[in-house]
Amino acid sequence: MRVLSVASEVFPLVKTGGLADVAGALPRALAAEDVEMRVMLPGYRDVLGALGGTKVVKRYKSLFGAEARLIAGSAGGLDLIVLDAPKLFDRPGNPYLGPDGADWPDNWQRFAALCRAAADIGEGAVEAFVPDVVHCHDWQAGLTPAYLRHAGRKAAKSVATIHNIAFQGRFPASIFASLGLPPEAWAVEGVEYYGGVGFLKAGLHYADAITTVSPTYAEEICTPAGGMGLDGLLRARRSVLSGIVNGIDAAVWDPTTDPHLAANYTATTLPRRALNKRAVEEAFGLARDDGFLFCVVSRLGWQKGMDILGACIDGLVARGARLAVLGSGEAAIEGMFRAAVARHPGRVGIVTGYSEPLSHLLQGGSDSVLVPSRFEPCGLTQFYGLRYGCVPLVSQVGGLADTVIDANLAALDRGVATGLQFLPVEAPALDRAIGRAVDLHRDAKAWRKLQQNGMKSDLSWTASARRYADLYRSLLG
Repeated sequence: MRVLSVASEVFPLVKTGGLADVAGALPRALAAEDVEMRVMLPGYRDVLGALGGTKVVKRYKSLFGAEARLIAGSAGGLDLIVLDAPKLFDRPGNPYLGPDGADWPDNWQRFAALCRAAADIGEGAVEAFVPDVVHCHDWQAGLTPAYLRHAGRKAAKSVATIHNIAFQGRFPASIFASLGLPPEAWAVEGVEYYGGVGFLKAGLHYADAITTVSPTYAEEICTPAGGMGLDGLLRARRSVLSGIVNGIDAAVWDPTTDPHLAANYTATTLPRRALNKRAVEEAFGLARDDGFLFCVVSRLGWQKGMDILGACIDGLVARGARLAVLGSGEAAIEGMFRAAVARHPGRVGIVTGYSEPLSHLLQGGSDSVLVPSRFEPCGLTQFYGLRYGCVPLVSQVGGLADTVIDANLAALDRGVATGLQFLPVEAPALDRAIGRAVDLHRDAKAWRKLQQNGMKSDLSWTASARRYADLYRSLLG
């Protein structure tokens, strides 16, 4: 079975968030299910620079105003089909944002081109790889099912996956005439969305199946509070909607071999984590201390509950704990953390931006990773925490609720707890959970059991890959 996965980013070539991790790990996991998956992505500079074994498989004289070609090749251990369109993708920095931090004004053209080319492959344009299914990730690939449905000839089945429904790809109605879709596609039962064009909405309407990245999130997005305007459509299509939890690449995230750690360790050599804690202290300007260390590896924004955490920092420090923060985002929230550093020198530290080595080191040296998200489709940070014995403290929403077992009395009694949850997603509840974590940490035996439970959890892609493969097969009858 052949599947084309269409994504705007893929690890290790280009990454701004968890989508890249999923798009990079899924092809390897599906190989065990006899699924040949190729990943299609835009020809960003870094992607083209890494591409090897290339062959041009299709040319376009004009694709949304750009000369373009499809290149088959490999990079990062993945088989790729890259849309090389320099006018659209040969740009520095973030794949979605210009140097001013605003969206590129032609993002609709850039990703409509990706979708059009992906649909062409789904219709058989590349003779060497004719997919049975086209798997479309997030709004950037959202028009692909629309193009496939209106192809007018036999085309691949389509799956649309929502990684975060907050990002929808909404554009003015004026672009519709340039999309190359038939007039009947301009309808509520089509791509029209609140008077404009909705890329994600189009994918959800036209796809043969819809998935999202956890069962709880699949329920949440069917409600007005969680659906962000798309809940009615999702309720109408509930029969084809499913939640499949993400996994992690256990080869990349492995504390026994991780090159980013100061000291490698196993579930039976947890005291070696102290050497990583020393390295975290040095990297984040923290005073040396064997006491409790929380960490954050996150976008610093409203969705991630960072303002809620900000209200709890003074109480966290008063309990004798410390905090190391890695991330970037809203200026006000970055400023809030810097102010906390100034109030609590040596107890709070922040490194702004993203660093793959530091993200690994924090998981390997901190006692607990904080994930206080207001909503979280799946989340990967808590998986990394479980894998590294960095006990997750999470809000009870979305995939966080599905993947962390709260250390309540019953779970502790049965020896199955893997972390701590809190609800409602408000500062007082988070503050209480922080207190629970600090208190529980004083019981070294109980805390070690929490760590070891997490480290032996099955966080691999094996079960989830099987579910995706079963879904693809069901579409093909």
